Amino acid sequence: MSAAALSAHLKTGVTTICRAWAVTRKDGMVLGFTDHDRDLEFDGITFRASTGLTARALEQSTGLAVDNAEAVGALSDAAIREADIAAGLYDGAGVKSWLVNWADVSERKLTFRGSIGEIQRQGPGFRAELRGLAEALNQTKGAVYQKPCAAVLGDGRCKVDTKSSGMSLETQAVTIEGGSVLTLPAAPAFPAGWFARGRLTVLDGAAAGAVGVVKRDRDLAGQRQVELWEMLSAGFAPGDTVRIEPGCDKRLETCRDKFDNLLNFRGFPDIPGEDWLVSYPVQAGVNDGGSLRR
Repeated sequence: MSAAALSAHLKTGVTTICRAWAVTRKDGMVLGFTDHDRDLEFDGITFRASTGLTARALEQSTGLAVDNAEAVGALSDAAIREADIAAGLYDGAGVKSWLVNWADVSERKLTFRGSIGEIQRQGPGFRAELRGLAEALNQTKGAVYQKPCAAVLGDGRCKVDTKSSGMSLETQAVTIEGGSVLTLPAAPAFPAGWFARGRLTVLDGAAAGAVGVVKRDRDLAGQRQVELWEMLSAGFAPGDTVRIEPGCDKRLETCRDKFDNLLNFRGFPDIPGEDWLVSYPVQAGVNDGGSLRR
C-alpha cells in the first residue's frame, strides 16, 4: 500500500479515485463495499460494487474529538440482511475506509478506522452511524459513587446465577405479535414483573442466538405476556424455545428482597443528594442535623 503514490496520482489533476469500506462483524465475518462501478480486491477482501452502500461526509480532526460519519445502504440478501442487523451482528462492528485508485489498488490510503454505532431502518434501506477510535474515551472508567447498584446482574461482582432454577424460565413461544410481543404458557412460580428489564434469548429455530431486552412482563388470561423493547430477528416464530432471565432495577430493596443478595450490592444508597448538600440544620423539620437513617 502506497499513500505516497496515491498523493502523486491526486496531484496529476486527472484521477481514478473511489472509496472502499471493510466491515468486520461480531461473528468475525468481513464484508467489503465500494462506491466504484466494479468490484475491487486487496488485503484479501473483495469490495463489491453491487451493494448500494455509500458513505456520507466524513468529519475528522487532529484532536481527541470523536470522528463522525454515516454509511447509507440498501438491505439485500447478498450483502447486509435485515435479520443480521436485528440479531445485533453489526452492533459495534469494526469499520475501515480507504481512498483507492481503482486503476491500481496498490495506491490507497486508510482514511477512517472505527466502529458502527447506532443503526436506523429507513424504508428498504438503513443508516449506520460510524464512530472513530476516540469514541472509546467516552466510556466511564473506574468506580462511580452512585445510589443505584453499579454491577450488572449476574456478573462477577453481582454473583447472582440468573440461569439457575427459580431465577430463569425456559419455555416455548405460543404466539408472537410484531416480533416483540410474546405470549407464553403460564408461569405461576414467577410473580408478574419478575422478568421486566431482563434478557430473553432464543435457543433454537432460525433466530437462535437472538437476544432482546424485556420491557413488560405480566399475567394475561392464564398466560404470560412478555413485551420486548425491540423486535427480534425476522426468523423468530411460534414454537421456538426461549430463555428469559430476571431483571433488576438496581435498588437496594430489589437486591435484598428479590435476589437475597444484599452483601454484593454495589451501590451507595446513603449518599446525600444535592438538596442535602446545600441545606443547613434547623430546629423544625427534617434538617435538624441528625442522622438521615432513623
